[in-house]
Amino acid sequence: MRFSTEESLDISIIMPCLNEINTVGLCVDEALSYIRSKGLRGEVIVADNGSTDGSAVLAKQHGAYVVNVSPIGYGNAIINGISYSGGKVIVIGDCDTTYDFSDLDSFYEPLSEGAFDVVIGDRFSGGIEKGAMPLSHKLGVRFLSACGRNRFKTDVRDFHSGLRGLTRNAALKIECTHGGMEFATEMIACAAMSGLKIGQTPIKLRKCQYERKSKLKTIRDGIRHLSYIYNTKRP
Repeated sequence: MRFSTEESLDISIIMPCLNEINTVGLCVDEALSYIRSKGLRGEVIVADNGSTDGSAVLAKQHGAYVVNVSPIGYGNAIINGISYSGGKVIVIGDCDTTYDFSDLDSFYEPLSEGAFDVVIGDRFSGGIEKGAMPLSHKLGVRFLSACGRNRFKTDVRDFHSGLRGLTRNAALKIECTHGGMEFATEMIACAAMSGLKIGQTPIKLRKCQYERKSKLKTIRDGIRHLSYIYNTKRP
């Protein structure tokens, strides 16, 4: 990740977005509420990845700064979103109401205080609401996380968590290049191989408040994660 070394804010909250008009406004409101309640200097950046449903316009109306990102890809959205950020602490989270942006203390505090360089949310220890994650994804995430732990010598339990944070300095050190879903694994792998301090915090995975079709492709994305894990050269 390469971006300006200038930091002017306490926190930047990055939300990758692709056609989330039913939920992005709620998530932006939660995030801004957190920033205000803590008296922080902060921003919410919605990295819009080609939405055609008006998500970008709605996000801006709710107070987010919108970055238009092309080409489409989860990693592309996050990498580009971070490149526009100005926070000392950066929190990344999906804008589909499955994560609670109104309470980010367990990310912001240890990162701002220097206890960790990266903090990953752990859905398995925090709790998964009924219907929030299909069984195939639960099994897949557990399996791929075990592979990642073994390969990159880290104890991270949830490699695919959609809520995570890192310091600005850590973002400068991590060289993530994958534009797809495997970015989630790559970020943790790069942090571990760079010797960064990685913390974990329990988070609850909520069921999306609106009926929606998952953007995840279980088999395809699983193979891409597995390929990254075993084809990446360790230093």
